[in-house]
Amino acid sequence: MSFTSQKKDKRAVADLRHYNAEFRDCGDGPPVILVPGLAGGIDLVEPLVQELATRFRVICYQTRGETDCFALRQRFQLEDLADDLAEFVAWHGLERPHVVGISFGAVIALIAAARHPALFAGLGLQGVGIRFESGLIQRVASLVLSHYPLPQDCAFVNQFFGILFGYRASPDQLAHAARTCWQTDQSVMTHRLSLLHRLSWTPRLAQVATPTLVISGGRDAIVSCRNADALAAQLPSADLTRIAQAGHLAPVSHAKATAAALGQFFAPVAN
Repeated sequence: MSFTSQKKDKRAVADLRHYNAEFRDCGDGPPVILVPGLAGGIDLVEPLVQELATRFRVICYQTRGETDCFALRQRFQLEDLADDLAEFVAWHGLERPHVVGISFGAVIALIAAARHPALFAGLGLQGVGIRFESGLIQRVASLVLSHYPLPQDCAFVNQFFGILFGYRASPDQLAHAARTCWQTDQSVMTHRLSLLHRLSWTPRLAQVATPTLVISGGRDAIVSCRNADALAAQLPSADLTRIAQAGHLAPVSHAKATAAALGQFFAPVAN
């Protein structure tokens, strides 16, 4: 495997077919593409980017709609977002990089691995399960986002971020989550949730040949441990790591542990 060294931390734009993808490129080593979650984009996962960049060249990009809600005028599905990822890899001229998907980004990465079996050397998935769960927290979040216009400083949503951490987060952690997540337009969040509601993994999982690590938070209120375990069990080649004290926002609250698990899993290929 060959990779390009990139020591400087820079931000740029990849001119893809359907949108201009803003990205951050930092660190030095084997390339890792990082796909952010449902809200917050690149800035939310900054703690994980910093940790991974000590061992890898990390390229974290904004998925379609993140910086331009008018992209929703052209309807697209999860498959289109997965193909955006494949095009982003080709735009950089990368040969079988690792890819890490966070929550909604993990869904995109997994579908891309199914549609393009030889695209990635390793696949890391955090905050995702075999199905979209429909518990009270998920139903309330979907209802509120879909039916009520919310101010950017909303007490209800800010409390919801606290639940995502899985423990009593510090004021700085809550402020970071609220500030970055509200950079994502509410209409974009709603659209992404609707895509997850319609998601079916059959028969996609059997098509994933890439070695995969599923990372689960022991206190994740969005994707239960059982749900994550079921995903790992259904994938042809998957390991599972549990971060006992982490919630759904493990890349923020437990960035070091998340990066360590990914680094250990990717090490045989990286070396």
